[in-house]
Amino acid sequence: MRFDRPHSAEELAGLIGADLTGKARTEVRGLNEIHRVEAGDLTFADHPRYIEKALRSPASAVILNQEADCPPGKVLLRSEEPFRDFNRLINHFRNGATGETVKGEGTVVMPGAHVGRGVKFGKDCIVYPGAFIGDHCIIGDRVIIQANATIGGDAFYYKRTANGHERLMSCGRVILQDAVEIGSGCTVDRGVTGDTVIGQGTKLDSQVHVGHDTVIGSHCLFAAQVGIAGVVNIGNDVILWGQVGVQKDLTIGDGAVVLGQSGIAKSLEGHRTYFGSPVRDAREKMKELAQIKRLPELVVMLDHKD
Repeated sequence: MRFDRPHSAEELAGLIGADLTGKARTEVRGLNEIHRVEAGDLTFADHPRYIEKALRSPASAVILNQEADCPPGKVLLRSEEPFRDFNRLINHFRNGATGETVKGEGTVVMPGAHVGRGVKFGKDCIVYPGAFIGDHCIIGDRVIIQANATIGGDAFYYKRTANGHERLMSCGRVILQDAVEIGSGCTVDRGVTGDTVIGQGTKLDSQVHVGHDTVIGSHCLFAAQVGIAGVVNIGNDVILWGQVGVQKDLTIGDGAVVLGQSGIAKSLEGHRTYFGSPVRDAREKMKELAQIKRLPELVVMLDHKD
């Protein structure tokens, strides 16, 4: 989430009542969760697994719930509940965001579609009935959004607490670049604090799900019922056939092809074809399946030897 203007670390600490260590006048230009953090951002960490990562990250300011040495160039904000206070900052700046919807020449939004605040459309787009486009999403030229698609729903991002699961509020956007096509019933979640991006010329079949903060390259093809978790980086010209499932926080290289009903649990090199769950090189996997088919025959042969 980018601020309209930079805010001092001291000002942000005052909004949440946090103690500050470091230069109070350090400029903070936005909020970001740890997986997408950049220089100028404020992030948070409330678990030992992420505290060291946050301290080493490019973030200019970090909300923590424990004492720590302040790295050079950073500001630390001490809070009893970093998750809660990060949400408070999101709500403070998100609720203050405004903006008019802008539609480029030739863009048509059909009756029954919902378009939120501050959405920007390029030229010659078509939005079909029943589609939902959330606040502040960016839509390029010649984009087609079919019926009942959801662009910019909240991220599926929770922290487990004694009382259940607490949501991290979403303040990122969805960006659909030029000539993207979104099929009927697709769901593309906005980034938690950054952007979910679908690159130029990429086409989604019906009922595809794209999780928060995922970045997809250009000219990809995703068939029906593909499910992509959050914070996935997908290169250009990638093809995912029907019902492929993609685990969170991994990378798929340019030109990779994944055959239907496969499960991707780790990063994949580009320009290869994959199959299976977990995926393997498709030719190797097919050979393995051919051998499995021979198991009954092999058992009979072993019985005869006995």
